[in-house]
Amino acid sequence: MKRSAILCIVVLAMTILVFASITGCGKNPGVNQEDIVKNGSTSDNTPQQTTSESNTNSPSEPDKTGENESGGVDNAQKEPRKAVKAKALYLTGWTVGSSDKVQHFINLAKTTEINSYVIDIKDDDGLVGYESNVPAVREINAWKKKYNADKVLKEFHDNGVYIIGRLVCFKDPVLSSEKPELAIKHSKGGLWKDKKDKTWLNPYNKDSWPYLIDIAREAVDKGFDEIQFDYVRFANDGNKKAMVFGNTEKEKYEVINDFLAYARKELPGVVLSADVFGIICESPADTEDIGQYLELVGKDIDYICPMVYPSHYAVGQQVNGVKYAKPDFEPYGVVYNSLAKAKDRIAKVPEYKANVRPYLQDFTATWLGKGYYMSYGAEQVKQQIKAVYDAGYEEWILWDSKNTYSEEAFLKEGN
Repeated sequence: MKRSAILCIVVLAMTILVFASITGCGKNPGVNQEDIVKNGSTSDNTPQQTTSESNTNSPSEPDKTGENESGGVDNAQKEPRKAVKAKALYLTGWTVGSSDKVQHFINLAKTTEINSYVIDIKDDDGLVGYESNVPAVREINAWKKKYNADKVLKEFHDNGVYIIGRLVCFKDPVLSSEKPELAIKHSKGGLWKDKKDKTWLNPYNKDSWPYLIDIAREAVDKGFDEIQFDYVRFANDGNKKAMVFGNTEKEKYEVINDFLAYARKELPGVVLSADVFGIICESPADTEDIGQYLELVGKDIDYICPMVYPSHYAVGQQVNGVKYAKPDFEPYGVVYNSLAKAKDRIAKVPEYKANVRPYLQDFTATWLGKGYYMSYGAEQVKQQIKAVYDAGYEEWILWDSKNTYSEEAFLKEGN
């Protein structure tokens, strides 16, 4: 009798288990694998908003994805290289579009102290210098294939050269004309233009910021080792009184600082630098009214690059207590005193992040007029480089828009 009862209980239990498995009562009702796939919860391939697709993608709510070369997204950016102590030259997109010139500058890096080059990502005309797959760039046709970025970067990297990408920011006549809502307006209507009849982006309008960062992100994905923001400022020529910016609750320098902070947030781990006027090393606060304030502009980035070209200082300009009647004739003095003044001011700012890597002059400023300029060559370049070192800095970049540099000024490899 007892055995019969036990047998009945076992049979009943097995029946219940079989029934449960058939009806699905053993599943967790809160998890639906099909829903996970449909909702994209396990996928990184989230569509990226750009300026062209929506003006709601403001820096206060940045998109988290990165653009890959095929136009899709790729959150896993290439691991950026660490910055080097740069001794660099600026090269245009057209220059690196020539295989012979690329080889020349590779050989120069092999045989001299030169170890870095600055190459245009987006130039003063608002054009990306290679075929870009950033949707907003393609929408307004804001690119011109001057060079093959993938090929050029590989050639330089294979030879141990550090590449800095120059990205012109708010001087962008293409985006500002194609998207007039992003441009500086004129008080009498229409768009404001500078002395060269070019329109500019309005830095106060944050809707243009993601466009610039999308281009920078693509450049990093291609292999640029550093992003250098140029014209990261307000316009300074033309009829400034006619400029209309809209809501201007913040100071100009606060807006520029906010943009650089946004760039830092959106490009984590990437070496970032910004070109600034050389005169801000001397001028207090934002005297130039362009949004560049020495004590503040370097708080979120790795380098500031003051353009301490002697030719760009006014006749009679005083720098660090020294008056220069003809600054272009004083390459050592102007550079040394500009950087010495900057170093002294920065030293008083707690936790100032950016190092200083100045731009130096390797061009002859004939436009200054007879008696106010001199021919620049190897000797003038050497004087400026010495001034950098004497002021306590180790890095520099030479600028010549024609890329014809005074190569005899450079130390030979091994010296």
